[in-house]
Amino acid sequence: MVKLTTLLSLLAALPLISSSILPSKHQLPLSDDDDDNDTPLPLIIWHGLGDNFAAEGLAEIASLAESVNPGTLTYIIRLDDDASADRSATFFGNLTLQIEKVCADLAAHPILSTAPAVDALGFSQGGQFLRGYIERCNFPPVRSLVTFGSQHNGISEFQTCASTDWLCRGAQGLLRSNTWSSFVQSRLVPAQYFRDPNQYEQYLEYSNFLADINNERELKNQKYKENLEKLERFVMYIFEDDDTVIPKETGWFAEVNGTEVTMLRERAIYKEDWLGLKALDKKGALKFETTAGKHMSLSESLLKKVFKDNYGPYGKSLGGSSEGREDL
Repeated sequence: MVKLTTLLSLLAALPLISSSILPSKHQLPLSDDDDDNDTPLPLIIWHGLGDNFAAEGLAEIASLAESVNPGTLTYIIRLDDDASADRSATFFGNLTLQIEKVCADLAAHPILSTAPAVDALGFSQGGQFLRGYIERCNFPPVRSLVTFGSQHNGISEFQTCASTDWLCRGAQGLLRSNTWSSFVQSRLVPAQYFRDPNQYEQYLEYSNFLADINNERELKNQKYKENLEKLERFVMYIFEDDDTVIPKETGWFAEVNGTEVTMLRERAIYKEDWLGLKALDKKGALKFETTAGKHMSLSESLLKKVFKDNYGPYGKSLGGSSEGREDL
């Protein structure tokens, strides 16, 4: 077991990688070419905490996406070409810099950067990271975003760890040590979307990621709203028996304070439309979905439905419409 003090010293020595910020002037022209109307849009996937781009399960999901929409190019986001390092980056790293890297990687991809748009699938924390990508750069632009068990309104507790998972246990120790320190906020990934309503003032002042992409600070970023409301579909799934993500209702942008749950449509973030969520809802693009099971309990039938309803050719009329639901 690596001691927390040793882990701290190792993290302090880690360089904070940097990459150039994609200029906001970059916009992707949309094409009316017949081939674009027949070919499925590329699908980008961002995996969750403790996973890596080379995981067998992700390869199976990519294969399933191609079987539902033949010809789909699937790109699994990675922060390092080494699978072990990519897994480590789900626990440790600066999310601002990580998203900058993803923005640069996708913009430089020879196929993704020339597509009329892309679709996106986010698993757990990968869901809010994809939303961060959309808000901050969105090149290539995302048409349809689906998230499963994501922490859009943050977490108030860190997940439990296996006794042999020292990366997870080390991250858990750091989160509990000094959540709002600049050291933790620039290096511990889950801390950057930690949001306890009882520590809201500290969160607004020190959060490195979530307070920004949720436009919760007094000065709003209009670009974030404009980019997000361009989505044609934003589907948010939560798991009925999720006991990993606390609170599970965060997957719907709900505010949970003790036993009191304030659903999205009753919150200022929606009423004042800080992010464009109200605009998406008004045009029928915002979907609240529930699926059975614990965190990331994904069935093949559910994934097939998601791929069929929300992805496919650029000219496709997105089907599978459902009434927005906020009942548990």
